[in-house]
This record gives sequence, structure tokens and C-alpha cells, in this order.
Amino acid sequence: MVGDGHVEKRSKDKKKKKKQKRGGGKKKMTAEQSLAFNSVTEWVYLDQSHSSSSSEDDFGVHQILNRAVDNNVVFELHSHSNFSDGYLSPSKLVERAHCNGVKVLALTDHDTMSGIPEAIETARRFGMKIIPGVEISTIFCQRGSESEEPVHILAYYSSCGPSKYEELENFLANIRDGRFLRAKDMILKLNKLKLPLKWEHVAKIAGKGVAPGRLHVARAMVEAGHVENLKQAFARYLYDGGPAYSTGSEPLAEVAVQLIHRTGGLAVLAHPWALKNPAAIIRKLKDVGLHGLEVYRSDGKLVGVIFTLQDGSLFSLLPLTVLFGHFQSNAAD
Repeated sequence: MVGDGHVEKRSKDKKKKKKQKRGGGKKKMTAEQSLAFNSVTEWVYLDQSHSSSSSEDDFGVHQILNRAVDNNVVFELHSHSNFSDGYLSPSKLVERAHCNGVKVLALTDHDTMSGIPEAIETARRFGMKIIPGVEISTIFCQRGSESEEPVHILAYYSSCGPSKYEELENFLANIRDGRFLRAKDMILKLNKLKLPLKWEHVAKIAGKGVAPGRLHVARAMVEAGHVENLKQAFARYLYDGGPAYSTGSEPLAEVAVQLIHRTGGLAVLAHPWALKNPAAIIRKLKDVGLHGLEVYRSDGKLVGVIFTLQDGSLFSLLPLTVLFGHFQSNAAD
């Protein structure tokens, strides 16, 4: 009996160890993640270093000044609401981010900042900080080549927003107008491919006044039974250069970066790992003032492709643009 007890105890200990291994403790940050975390923290809480007392900062979040920032603060610097191609309203997005432990959230809808006021209002209830942002749809043209590549530039602003709001809004409105024409052209191409789709269907999915994107077209395709899922819609028809792909009135990527500078924002290259020619794009955009790169995917993995440049092209680009991947808003471009 004593022997059996020992066996049982050893068996329980083994199971306990296995459980600990599986669940794991809190994952330790890598050196790169620590560097990025510190940079983001310094940037986000920069306004505190210029204040002399504890107060409610301009994001509506109570902060004790000069305190050491807790390493548990979670940043999410790339998210979408249903003001573009996300599934959730800004309020619900903020609420879900809060439930996932996010303390600082950048709302970066495609080509619009319309959801920012609602996000800020909701964030006050949860003691969260909102960074007003936007993901701008652009095109990159290689010199001496006729080919174009879609490039997305993230713009981040202070809580006061862009310094020249009207200029930025006119710029974004032109892109949004192009999104409507683009979606209609994609529907036309799908109809020619004998995949009937109606504009009204896509517009209903996008929502009133929302400039439609590829995701809205893909969802309409799923609902119409033309494809099994969103992934299939993109893989077969809507990928860059695909049979139903179309461009709108996207400006040059360099022009967008320069505009972000003029309006007081930080310009960041979104998902460089998805680009066909990242090296040339990064070099060119850095020359016109690109501040940083998105370097972590939503699953938290560091993307190696952007570190393949050996000629100093990445030198001085800010590491504050890292995505830690703690929270996803279920959106696509």
C-alpha cells in the first residue's frame, strides 16, 4: 500500500509538472520586445514628463506622474472598427480591448478617423488611453517600372488630433470616394467571372456611409455562396492583382508620409512582411520621413524580412511601432 502511495504521488507530481509546462508562466520578453516596449512606453507617456503635478491627462486617463510604468501595460497599435472593415463599433472594440488587458489602444481605421471620438469617450470609462490614428491606403510605384504595389501607412496623432485637420480630412475623403468606385469595379469583375453580386448587398454589409473595402466584398461573396470563406475569396479572386482586384484613388505612399508630417503625426509602414518589394519601399519612404515600421504580427511573432536590409536602410527608424499581438480586431485590409 505504501508503495502504491508513492507511485500515485509521483504520478500526480508528473501531471502537475506537465500542467505547469503547458500553461506556462508569464512569457518573458525577448531583448527586442523589451526595447520596443520601453520605446512605446516613453512615447505614449511623454506628456507626463512635461507636467508638474498629478492630473487627468488629455486622454482622460488618471495617471500618477513620474511613476515607474508597470510592465503589464499592454499596447495595441493597430485596430479597426466598423467605421472601416472591423466587425465591432468603436465602443465595443474598446470594451473588448479592455477585457483583453489592453491599456493603450490606437484606433487606426482605413482612411477615416470618424470613430475616434466614440473610442475616446468609451475609453474614459475603462481608464484606457486612446491614440488617434488612421491607416492610409496608398500606392508605391518603383522608378522605371509600370507596376504598382498597394502600401498602407499608419498615422498616429496626439489626443489633440492632426494639426491641419481639414487638409488631412480632404485627403482621406478623396481616398474614400475611390473606395466606392473600387468596390463597384470589383463587383463588375466578379459578375463577368459569372459570380453575380449586387452593389446593394456589399453596401449593406459595409454599413451606412462606410467606404467599402475588399473584406466587405469578400463577406458578400460568402453570403452569396460563391466561396466557402473569406480566405478563399481573397486567395482566388481578391488578392493584390487577382482576377477581381481593383484599385481606387490611392495617393502615392511618399505623398501620404509627407502629409502625415505636415499634420503633426508619426508615419509608420503597416505590415511590411506582406509587401513584394519591402526593401525598396522602406528605403524610399525613409528618405521622405517615415518614422517607423510595424515589426510584430498579430500572433506576436517578430518578422524577419525587415531585418534583411544590410545597408543601414532601417537605421534610426523608431522601434515604437511594434505590435505585441495581444489583441485582434478581426479585420482585413
